[in-house]
Amino acid sequence: MAKMMSGSTPINPDSYTGTSSPPLTPPPASLPVRTIPGGYGWPLLGPISDRLDYNWFQGPNTFFTKRIEKHKSTVFRTNVPPCFPFFLGVNPNVVAVLDVKSFSHLFDMEIVEKANVLVGDFMPSVKYTGDMRVCAYLDTSEPKHTQIKNFSLDILKRSSKTWVPTLVNELNSMFETFESDISKSNSASLLPTMQKFLFNFFSLTLLGANPSASPEIANSGYVMLDTWLAIQLAPTVSIGVLQPLEEIFVHSFSYPYFLVKGSYEKLIQFVKNEAKEVLNRGKSEFGLTEQEAIHNLLFILGFNAFGGFTIFLPTLLGNLGDEKNAELQEKLKNEVREKVGLKPENLSFESVKEMELVQSFVYETLRLSPPVPSQYARARKDFKLSSHDSVYEIKKGELLCGYQPLVMRDPKVFDDPEKFVLERFTKEKGKELLNYLFWSNGPQTGRPTESNKQCAAKDVVTLTASLIVAYVFQRYDSVSFSSGSLTSVKKAS
Repeated sequence: MAKMMSGSTPINPDSYTGTSSPPLTPPPASLPVRTIPGGYGWPLLGPISDRLDYNWFQGPNTFFTKRIEKHKSTVFRTNVPPCFPFFLGVNPNVVAVLDVKSFSHLFDMEIVEKANVLVGDFMPSVKYTGDMRVCAYLDTSEPKHTQIKNFSLDILKRSSKTWVPTLVNELNSMFETFESDISKSNSASLLPTMQKFLFNFFSLTLLGANPSASPEIANSGYVMLDTWLAIQLAPTVSIGVLQPLEEIFVHSFSYPYFLVKGSYEKLIQFVKNEAKEVLNRGKSEFGLTEQEAIHNLLFILGFNAFGGFTIFLPTLLGNLGDEKNAELQEKLKNEVREKVGLKPENLSFESVKEMELVQSFVYETLRLSPPVPSQYARARKDFKLSSHDSVYEIKKGELLCGYQPLVMRDPKVFDDPEKFVLERFTKEKGKELLNYLFWSNGPQTGRPTESNKQCAAKDVVTLTASLIVAYVFQRYDSVSFSSGSLTSVKKAS
């Protein structure tokens, strides 16, 4: 249950578009103005020290938590990697915003802008995206953003007709493979089979392209996307390699595009050959060049859809199949079978919208484990930023950084914030909490439009995840997942 203060004004989900900050009380005028605590340390030495803490000695969660405790504030100055010595053009200085109220300013497009800040001040070379800035790196003030965002929304709208039957068909194939693996070795590793499922499913639905048309793409397309993503983002993510090797060889420099050039060009050819209808629509209806359409489609497929679900789906299934969650499974199974029985043909977007517990399970997974942990925005102008208890002056050009796994554990908004609560987002108070669920570059009650940066597929993601959960309990009475593997299943009786 949300711990809202008495003057809180709920957002109207139908009218909120992510262009202003969700109101959490008290209003800014009643709060004391405070100088932003923290700092950036000595030139060169301060960023390096923070980088080592962030990547090595502490990790992101402890890094931010310790600084909240030190400064007695959820808003403070610090450095985030990457930084010197080999990232000479990258400024690691940020203002961290780590409570729900201050974090919400990241999505007010009147006061912040999002040009080239997808992963902070560091931006991978545009060579990875055809020598152009794709939509994720464009600000809403740029005309090209409007064209591409509307193209993205159109793709989702048109694919909705085949989305559910394609999902069920691909889930059948994936779980048949899992069952075969379990029969041979008592467990089935999730990642390779799951990534192949994701690649096939999103190629068919978003691109209208069948990977089976190209044997190499059918067998290795998901590996090509994996490598393309990993090479770009290596300086910013932890991969669990023995330190200091990871810090020296992974986080110290950008990797050159030529390492993935060959496989990326094969993906370009796949889109060119098999996604002609979508490409033509991008050109004729949205004014994009063929190259703009191709590279934005590959980014949507690879980064947004495939990359996002590669992180999110194992977490979703892991929460579902934890051996400690037998009661949770029973509640979800009962709801699914009450609403749609055991026939996959009964699954639809409409039917899962009636599954309050299933949707709450998905929301709670996103709250505790958002697929993209960090969000950034740059101040478009000077403005006053409010946390729950103070107001801070932000100067034009300053980079704001929000670390969502901590923000979504804000104790002033969420009761028992560290605990996974199945029913958290149910009933009237649960629906109100959706105003403060951030994982998609905006609140769950927001609406993606060309005027904001909210994920175009925000609603499709949660509905698809709900469909997957419902499918599992149509197929099985119980499942067990452990350490990235499916370890047992009990077929539906």
